[in-house]
Formats: sequence, C-alpha cells, structure tokens
Amino acid sequence: MGVSLSAPHLLRAARGEVLDRPPVWMMRQAGRYMKAYRDLREKYPSFRDRSEIPEVAIEISLQPWRAFQPDGVILFSDIVTPLPGLGIEMDIAEGKGPIIQSPIRSQAQIDQLRPLEPEASLPFIKTILQALRTEVDNQSTVLGFVGAPWTLAAYAVEGKGSKTYSVIKNMAFSDPTVLHQLLAKFADAIAIYARYQIDCGAQVVQMFDSWAGQLSPQDYDVFALPYQQRVFEQVKQTHPDTPLILLVSGSAGVLERMGKSGADIVTVDWSVDMADARARLGKEVKVQGNLDPGVLFGSQEFIRDRIYDTVRKAGNWGHILNLGHGVLPTTPEENVAFFFETAKQLSLTAVT
Repeated sequence: MGVSLSAPHLLRAARGEVLDRPPVWMMRQAGRYMKAYRDLREKYPSFRDRSEIPEVAIEISLQPWRAFQPDGVILFSDIVTPLPGLGIEMDIAEGKGPIIQSPIRSQAQIDQLRPLEPEASLPFIKTILQALRTEVDNQSTVLGFVGAPWTLAAYAVEGKGSKTYSVIKNMAFSDPTVLHQLLAKFADAIAIYARYQIDCGAQVVQMFDSWAGQLSPQDYDVFALPYQQRVFEQVKQTHPDTPLILLVSGSAGVLERMGKSGADIVTVDWSVDMADARARLGKEVKVQGNLDPGVLFGSQEFIRDRIYDTVRKAGNWGHILNLGHGVLPTTPEENVAFFFETAKQLSLTAVT
C-alpha cells in the first residue's frame, strides 16, 4: 500500500503507514455516558429499535463524531444483530444485554439454522453504513463490527450473558462435536456479514471475541482461534485490503495467540502493559488500546499522563489509541472530550 493522503488517518495507520500521531477512537463512544444518547433512548426505549431503525442508528453513531471528531466512527449495533437472520430469535434487554429465547442446546436446533442472507435479513446495515460514509466523508474512518464465533455461541447456548459459562463449557468438554458444528456455521455466517459490512461502506472491521478470555489457552486453541481464523481467512479472500481488528476481553493469557488469528490489529486491554504487549506480539503486529476506561474518572493531568505513557510504549508505527474496553456509562463527558483533544494534539516526536 502506498501513501494515500486522501485516506483517513485511522485507515492509514491500520494499513501500516507511519504517522505524526496515532489515530484515536473509543469503544462504546456512542452510548450511555452521553446526554444526547440518553435523551434519544427515552424516545426509543428498545435497543433493537435504536440499532435497527436506520435514522436512529445513524444519529447515535454520529453523536460522538459531532461532539469529539474521533478518527473512527463505528456502526451503532450489537454482536447478536445477525442472529435472527440465522433463525435464532433474540432481544436485547436494557443494561443486561442479549437474551436468546430458545438457547441452542441440541443437534436438531443446529440443523435448523439458515445461512445468513444479509440483504434480506439486515437491510438496515447498508442504509446506516452508507449514510455514515457520506456524512464523515473520509475525515474519519467508518468501522463495522461483528461478534466472533465463540462469543456468539456462548450467547446462543447460554441464552444470555454469563459469569461462569458453565452451559457452553459443559457442551465444549462433554459434547464438542455439536459445538464445533455450531462454531463452524457461525464462522461462515460472520464472514458473510463482515464482507457485507465492507461492501456497504465499512473501511475497517473489528471482531469482538469478548468471552474468549474465559477459555484456558489450550481451550482457546480449540474453540476460539480456529474459528477466528476461519472468519478472517474468508474475509481476506474477497477483501484483502480491509484491515481487521480482533478484541478479546481479559486477553493477557492469550495475547500471542491473538496475533496468529489473521487479524491485522490486536486490541490490547489494560491488564497488559503496552510495552510488554508490543514485545510479546512482535514487530509485525499492529495494536489498538489500551487505557483502562477507569482512567477517564481521573484528573486531566492523570488522563494526559496515561495517554502519553501508552503512546510512548506503543511507538510510532501501527498503533490506534483506544481504551482497553468500552467507555463506562458514568464517565464524565468533559473527560471524554479532554481525552480526544489531548490525543489529537499529540506529536509523537514530543511524546517519545
């Protein structure tokens, strides 16, 4: 890839260009900490309405863009959004996350799953992504996102979020054949969905394997990594130039494995020092992260020091500045504004 000055900052960093400062965005930057979002939520109390009615989802996605001008504008959605298109009915409960009405527990249920046809089941995604591209017009990078096979399977099998993952681990360790079929079907559907998002305008796609950090490294190698690879390989076959990001929550124990997923960029959470993450992943792997979202409750001086520390340790190549996970709902909006202002005024020469 040559230098492309017209391409937005985040996309250039994701492709491996050396830049004057790291691009910056925040996971969950569209959401509950913003008054504008809370006001809109009163009018549209259903999360599915907020994420599936195009004009509402577009407005929510653009709220942080208008307020802070981040280098990334991410589709407002949920990782379970494509499940109804496979025949898995779900809802998203306020503050509790996805609820699956009939959890997948049997071979018969897996046999009944349909292939994903996003044009038919997810037409709103195209409307939203096209509008975001038009609105930010390469002043920012439009990000799409998908759930990873293991994490989607955990929701589908458990029926909701879990602290112990005992239902899916029971299946994994006592009847893995059934689970592997589910993971394979999910991987193929997610690849279709990621390609669809790119075709609709997403310039970078992030895959959330939020619950893969709940696996021991040896089980990660069996139930998470091969299916991450299956998704990324399929997407790369048709869209080789679209950078792909992988996030795993609580990933300290599997960081090197994440580097083998086929993702171009590995999200690092705050349980790993950024300098250690760079050393462990090697010089070829780009990184995203990794401030503790709790840092945004600190003073401006504290926030600035932590930004400088992360950027210094990440170096001047292949780093997207972000939190290690989503911005917390009670974060002061002015601290988010300060985070973005500080990040965008950075000069790498001054920091390093």
